[in-house]
Amino acid sequence: MSSTLAAGSAGAVANPRSRVILASLIGTTIEFYDFYVYATAAVLVFPHLFFPPGNETTALLASFAIFGAAMVARPLGAIFFGHLGDKRGRKVTLVGALLTMGIATFLIGLLPTFHQVGWFAPALLVVMRLAQGFAIGGEWSGAALVATENAPPGKRAVYGTFPQLGAPLGFILANGLFLIIAALLPSEDPTRPSDAFLEWGWRIPFLFSIVMVAVGLWVRLHLVESTAFKKTVSDGKVHKLPLASVFRTHFRQLVLGTFYMLATYVLFYLMTTFSLSYGRAGTGAALPGLGYDYTTFVLMMIIGVVFFGVFTMVSGPWADRWGRRRTLIGVTLAIMAFGLLWVPMLAGGTFGVMAWLILGFSLMGMTFGPMGALLPELFPANVRYTGSGIAYNVSSILGAAVAPFIAVALWAWGGGSPFWVGVYLTAMASLTLLALLLGKETRDVDIEA
Repeated sequence: MSSTLAAGSAGAVANPRSRVILASLIGTTIEFYDFYVYATAAVLVFPHLFFPPGNETTALLASFAIFGAAMVARPLGAIFFGHLGDKRGRKVTLVGALLTMGIATFLIGLLPTFHQVGWFAPALLVVMRLAQGFAIGGEWSGAALVATENAPPGKRAVYGTFPQLGAPLGFILANGLFLIIAALLPSEDPTRPSDAFLEWGWRIPFLFSIVMVAVGLWVRLHLVESTAFKKTVSDGKVHKLPLASVFRTHFRQLVLGTFYMLATYVLFYLMTTFSLSYGRAGTGAALPGLGYDYTTFVLMMIIGVVFFGVFTMVSGPWADRWGRRRTLIGVTLAIMAFGLLWVPMLAGGTFGVMAWLILGFSLMGMTFGPMGALLPELFPANVRYTGSGIAYNVSSILGAAVAPFIAVALWAWGGGSPFWVGVYLTAMASLTLLALLLGKETRDVDIEA
């Protein structure tokens, strides 16, 4: 196998395949690692350390509110980094996004607590969370472009799955590290982490992110620009305002791309955020759930996430062989059916719950994988960073930002039954199916155009 990719013209400088894979994978791994680390700390740590004592429910809600602040910043980051990526190039933009995200994550691990500086502590946490969201807004689309614009002919979907692998890898790294630290610093009170964990143990996962950032920077600094962007520059097609251009000439693709991702985002957050809440809630709780302890259910989720990773990789060859549209239509129909099977599967004891996790995460891999190629292929090279980033991140607001709240409301409305949560997933998947039926196949588009 050749160590370099065909760059579109004889003698053109190319990126080694290993560098393309690592450069597209490392940033999204950090992105999702950050998401899971913060999500776990938002439940276990931040309510105890960053807010005044006395009302645990209020502190937990405030912690989740700060978590949601990143969603507000993501579209702004997509616009900012998209503008840079379409005008200055993919390489410098990806380095900037990775640095911003890595520094913000690392600094969270150094923040003072409410006991030390009062309300200045949650204020700093908000600033860091906004910085993370801003950086994430430009990270995914840049990583996807590195993968797809450097892919060999006929293998764009395969290469597009590498940035998508960041989701399962980030989950396993973050939750695995938290489980190890919790085991080394055990607590006698199952409802509260140990004093050592609260004093310094929780900081380790945040500080550890700097290691991945260092590796990612080394790889990305050695990238060369893709032929697609070089051709855009040489042909004089760089737009002064990519944002205005993409809304003026590719608004339909923006809308379709946003709804292509909707089922993916809703399924992702239901299988991670909601499932962790539902799995740990006891039968005697205000909202009854499955009643598993934290360690047991997280280990069950990690098994499911392994299938997430496997089927993310499997989806690439499928999408290259059968097309992105046909593959995703079939997967979306399966997601709609899955939403209607929640009650019988979750009523099947541990075997049924494990089957539910495996099936849900497998479908997640199959719908998430092809998006790494599909969204960039919707747009020409001169607005591709901006267009794919906006579609991806606006969909995160429509799906990810509201899904946990809607799911909890439906959970309560159903008296503790997950039935209506599954129906909600089916309804959102039907919107994605409609978008796919209205869209066109993109497998054969010229990625350098």
